[in-house]
Amino acid sequence: MKILVVQNKMGIGDMVIYLPFIDAISKKFNTPVSILVKQSSKAEQFLNDSKIIEKIIILEQGNKLKNAKHQGFKGFLNLAKELQEHNFDKIFIFNSSLRFNLIARFAGIKDIHQYPLFTKKNQHIMIAAKKLLNKDLNLDVENDPKISVNEKSVLEAKSKYKINNDKKNILLGLGGSGPTKRIPARTFIELIRLISNVHECKFFLATGKNKEEQEILKEILNTEFKDKCIPLDHLNIYETLPIIKNCDISICNDSSFSHLSSGLGIKTIILMADTPLLYGNYSTQMYPIIPDGESTVSHDTLGKDKINPNKIFEQFKKILD
Repeated sequence: MKILVVQNKMGIGDMVIYLPFIDAISKKFNTPVSILVKQSSKAEQFLNDSKIIEKIIILEQGNKLKNAKHQGFKGFLNLAKELQEHNFDKIFIFNSSLRFNLIARFAGIKDIHQYPLFTKKNQHIMIAAKKLLNKDLNLDVENDPKISVNEKSVLEAKSKYKINNDKKNILLGLGGSGPTKRIPARTFIELIRLISNVHECKFFLATGKNKEEQEILKEILNTEFKDKCIPLDHLNIYETLPIIKNCDISICNDSSFSHLSSGLGIKTIILMADTPLLYGNYSTQMYPIIPDGESTVSHDTLGKDKINPNKIFEQFKKILD
């Protein structure tokens, strides 16, 4: 049996969130499944070692991709033809799009499972997926993603970066998909100070290449804590995963690293400045910190300057104690 899962959201975090549902489908039919995902999900970089994934098909479609292979009516036909060549028996479409429903039909896929059409507004990313698998497959899926990483690469990273139990090995995820998610360098610097007062530590600084994130990284590396810090901005996700797996704990902005870290089974403190709380508490490995003075958090919170390093430190102590 050949099964395709369509997950067309953009983010790495979105891809991680859907993993338990993909895993449930794979186990239900006792076969690995193929996934149709966008390049921006970076699935190829962190699902290579997954036993539940048969093939990763890249969806070349989006507002920023002019003349993309799967864009427009011509792209509709191109994608239908491409999927037809795979001879899929079943398809699970994690969206309400009529376009994907029709593509599946044009591709000759007989067994189509999808959210109710035209119901995108206010659709909860996890509840909608739970309802689909419960209704169609009688499955009750717990949303606790698991990411596999090659054990050999974990041991190699441990050796290369001299990671051992004599120190606390801590991932600091400095990046974020937008400026409102990026906690200021001063907050991380104060946190490093607090932790360093009670533990011998090694801090792995994970961030991207954009200007603001590089400035945050540079500011941290220009402190007296420079020798405790190892920047990872030169590595891609696939190269970073074995390092994260070796860490005792992660402290991250709401970013790809918070989702990847928790998926790897690492206790992850997530600094939720400007994102709905559901993105920071869906896993048993997640410990969200919200801005001072707030009872919850949303896209309108704009709270990056109100994330309290002392609160992060208290949560850090609770987890490690």
